[in-house]
Amino acid sequence: MRERTIAVAVAVGTALTVGISATGPASAGVASRAGTDGTARFYRQPISWHGCRSGPDDETGGALDAAGTRCATVTVPLDYGRPDGRTITVAISRIKATDPGRRRGALLINPGGPGAVGLDQVLLKGMMPAVAERYDLIGMDPRFVGRSTPIRCQWTTDSFTRSAGPNRRTFDESAALMKTLAAGCAQGDRDLLPHASTRNTARDMDVIRAALGEPRLSYLGYSYGTYLGAVYLQMFGARADRVVLDSAADPDVYGPNLISRNAPALAAALKHWAGWAAGHDSKYGLGDTTAAVLSTVERIDRAAARRPLRVGAYRVDAHLVPYLLFVRLYDDSAAAYAGLAAETRALAGAARGASVVPPPSLEKLLTGLFTGAGEAEDRAGTPIVCADRAASRDPATYFRDIQAHRASEPLFGPMTRNITPCAFWPTTPAEPATEIRNHVPALIVGADGDPVTPYPGQRAMHRALAGSRMITLTGAFRHGAYLAAGNACVNAAVDRYLVDGALPGTDIACDTSGGTGE
Repeated sequence: MRERTIAVAVAVGTALTVGISATGPASAGVASRAGTDGTARFYRQPISWHGCRSGPDDETGGALDAAGTRCATVTVPLDYGRPDGRTITVAISRIKATDPGRRRGALLINPGGPGAVGLDQVLLKGMMPAVAERYDLIGMDPRFVGRSTPIRCQWTTDSFTRSAGPNRRTFDESAALMKTLAAGCAQGDRDLLPHASTRNTARDMDVIRAALGEPRLSYLGYSYGTYLGAVYLQMFGARADRVVLDSAADPDVYGPNLISRNAPALAAALKHWAGWAAGHDSKYGLGDTTAAVLSTVERIDRAAARRPLRVGAYRVDAHLVPYLLFVRLYDDSAAAYAGLAAETRALAGAARGASVVPPPSLEKLLTGLFTGAGEAEDRAGTPIVCADRAASRDPATYFRDIQAHRASEPLFGPMTRNITPCAFWPTTPAEPATEIRNHVPALIVGADGDPVTPYPGQRAMHRALAGSRMITLTGAFRHGAYLAAGNACVNAAVDRYLVDGALPGTDIACDTSGGTGE
């Protein structure tokens, strides 16, 4: 299981060869041998920029072109251990610095995932004008994602994340689905799978840096992008400039079991939303106290365990109810909470046996889950997760873990601890997972109530990057702080670091009003 992309509106309609380097252990030989190990031609390649729109129906490309973006592809080795072998392409985008006389360099932005496209991240220019003055903003579709050479997983769903449900029978159903999904990724592109790792994406980033003519690369990464940024720091720290990691993943847990520890944070976020919903009971009818709203959610979950709920054209069972809540808890804004309340009202009606028409947002989410017609980050991202760290291949280990935590994590534990396609993956990781331990400067940002990358994991990233400072958005139950939260304190501190280069003298806190906490 994995994180999902942080939603930051960008005006598009909606918004390893192992060796030792100067930056620490478990770093790739490429970091110290670039240009002498057969990779020189990639580092020295020219970039041919062109328009971004690929056709009349390409809304993203049209928005990029309208903003003055130029796009290109960079050629990289499929396997950096065999640089004379097969090559693939990585799609990139660029908006040049608006103040060329004070230009500092290039800032590559990754939105998370894994599996999320990144070309459109340059459209954040309008939300970060001071930064856009000083940097060329660079977007990237990571290898095998979006417009980069794709891996085509044959799925009829856009996400593998499911709850194991209430018992061994329902767990076995989810395990069977994971096995089917793993086989779907092996049908056409099996030879690509071992090379989908974050370590190889970090290598691609360094090729992009060199091809751009930049001696050093600045970076802004959200969610999964924090792990990618940390791997780049470990492998190529001497070539990193100013690095911001927002909503950091725990570097020692990242992999197929990434969200296995998320249930307590998700329960806390759900409780926070329930308090909001209780205050709007006259509109949504979910209960007039926090406890009453949570009881409504429990009734929905129990009803789905007895028999699938009829929600429009779809049947929602116990595998899906926790997931439908999970994906709506990324944002604690009033608009997001209202959307979740409307969807929960529809589910509550279905649990009572009423005929319900789902809100358009829920209809779209269910259509993606049942047909694969959604954004499909998981289809692109699962090969990355499975290439990064090996997973247990014994289904019984997952069921035992779920049972051991079922009493304390009744709603979300069977989802966060459930088996994934990586347990049945047709290939094994080509390299060990990267050990993140270095002193390269970085700025870590996050909310202390983040339900997706919980705060203890953010703190673990802070400790692993011993040269980092941390900004905590306190009292916020959301995923994403810089720009995404609209918090003046956080935004000013990150802008100051990117523009002036000065890390805070100590870790700081920002409260949800936009001021500095005590």
